[in-house]
Amino acid sequence: MIGYGEGSGNRVRAIFIQKPEDADRLILDDRCLQNLAVYLPKHEVRALGKPAIVARVPVLRSIQQLVYEQQLKEGDIAVIGVSDDGQVLDFPDLKSVGDFVSKIPLTLTPDEQAALKKLEAMSREERWNFWLEEMSNCIKCYACRASCPMCYCERCTVDCNQPQWISVPAHALGSLEWHIMRAMHLAGRCVNCGDCTRACPVKIPLALLNQRIIADIVDNFGEKAEYALAAFKPDDTEDFIR
Repeated sequence: MIGYGEGSGNRVRAIFIQKPEDADRLILDDRCLQNLAVYLPKHEVRALGKPAIVARVPVLRSIQQLVYEQQLKEGDIAVIGVSDDGQVLDFPDLKSVGDFVSKIPLTLTPDEQAALKKLEAMSREERWNFWLEEMSNCIKCYACRASCPMCYCERCTVDCNQPQWISVPAHALGSLEWHIMRAMHLAGRCVNCGDCTRACPVKIPLALLNQRIIADIVDNFGEKAEYALAAFKPDDTEDFIR
């Protein structure tokens, strides 16, 4: 069982329960925000056997996306869903997870919308300078990558040095390249769990980049768009795609 347990101080951490007598270590409260789906593709976790996972809505969205990307299949996991109002949800299979999530549009909170509105009110030059200043704080620790359930590649582009696509040092250009590339890779895939921002030790508002893309997807494809930037349909209205 992959769930939440008490960590140091007043913090919560992921715990892995393998014995029934340890189940009372599991907790669930407002502090339990980490997207536990990040552990599902990991080989060392899969080696422990078939897991059950405590899944709030962002985790459910992640599971749906991992199924779509063929990283999970029916029978791989047992899902213990938890609704936004704290109700336990019974999901007999992964299809029922997808059916449930498809009825909940991926929308932004009032605070997220306010942050986007503030960003949009800036001129192009002001936005550019805003992100240059934010990314200049990056120390290239890759905590954002480690916390993201959609960053499951065994070897990331930034780990390749033959050829080297992204500069390794944490300088202005290398950090900016890394975060732009990551935002592009998450376009149409981000579930807006916010873990990248929470994990960042220098408090860069990384989720804001993805939320801008989410807002564009909602505006152009509708609130119920599924994998808007990761799928092709023959009736797509964009001529260039043909």
